[in-house]
Amino acid sequence: MFEHGGEVRQVAARYGIPVRDWLDLSTGINPKGWPVPVLAAACWQRLPEADEALHETARRYYGCDALLPVAGTQAAIQALPRLRPACRVGVLRPTYSEHARAWARAGHAVRQLAATELDDRVDDLDVVVVTHPNNPTGRRFAVDTLRAWRERLAARGGWLVVDEAFMDATPADSLAADSRLPGLIVLRSLGKFFGLAGARLGFVLAEQILLDKLAEHLGPWAVSGPAAQVARRALADVRWQQATRRQLQRDSRRLAGLLADFGLAPAGGTPLFQWVRTPAAPAVHEGLARQGILVRLFQNDQGLRFGLPGD
Repeated sequence: MFEHGGEVRQVAARYGIPVRDWLDLSTGINPKGWPVPVLAAACWQRLPEADEALHETARRYYGCDALLPVAGTQAAIQALPRLRPACRVGVLRPTYSEHARAWARAGHAVRQLAATELDDRVDDLDVVVVTHPNNPTGRRFAVDTLRAWRERLAARGGWLVVDEAFMDATPADSLAADSRLPGLIVLRSLGKFFGLAGARLGFVLAEQILLDKLAEHLGPWAVSGPAAQVARRALADVRWQQATRRQLQRDSRRLAGLLADFGLAPAGGTPLFQWVRTPAAPAVHEGLARQGILVRLFQNDQGLRFGLPGD
């Protein structure tokens, strides 16, 4: 199985179908992303400098006190486990696989827990990692529940890590404004809602003291100059954001209806993808692939994630 979706060249080689003939629904990335303008040549020719305008624009967009731009949230996912001594970590299951992998690689004791198990296990853990809304199931947690977990963990020096990669379409459910509180780390991405996955730019929202430690660990020039320029403009484009939220809701409902019409009624989802549970998931995945349609198979969870088509 391919790890994260989007490996169209590899899939094309496997099935003997040219790349140009594939419909890639495997990533959950907005297919109508923010329109990137031509950038000034200087941003390609000079080393990136501290960009206070980017920080200010991002803080305003997320409604937070402090943040750190990183080379995609994947960089933070890999780095955060290195900032703690070995401890007990609970990771939501199923979710983005890199979370559990990164904590385990750093020597932590990782327990993968179903959403229904988390509340009973929080007091036995030092770190809890959830994706909200969850990828791939679309499950959401009550904000008050997440706040209570943060408080219980922080009382013992623990962390609640909330990956909000798919939150931009429904920002009212975000914990970004709470990221000033001890023990809360919120991850945000420009890759999904803004459709800028290739820019490799995300943000970590947390207490400044933790952000300073993370910045020291990541080293200089963690974010490219062109990515910073694009992010600053995209985050400030309120009109595009508002229109895109409405469009994604419409497109997601259309996709859900289409799947239901063919016996694949979604069990969950977000404005950027739909989640289908079926024992026939491997067969459906294979049948679609033979027609040049790539969706994301979660074999252990008997599920398929369908991203939005571009039209």
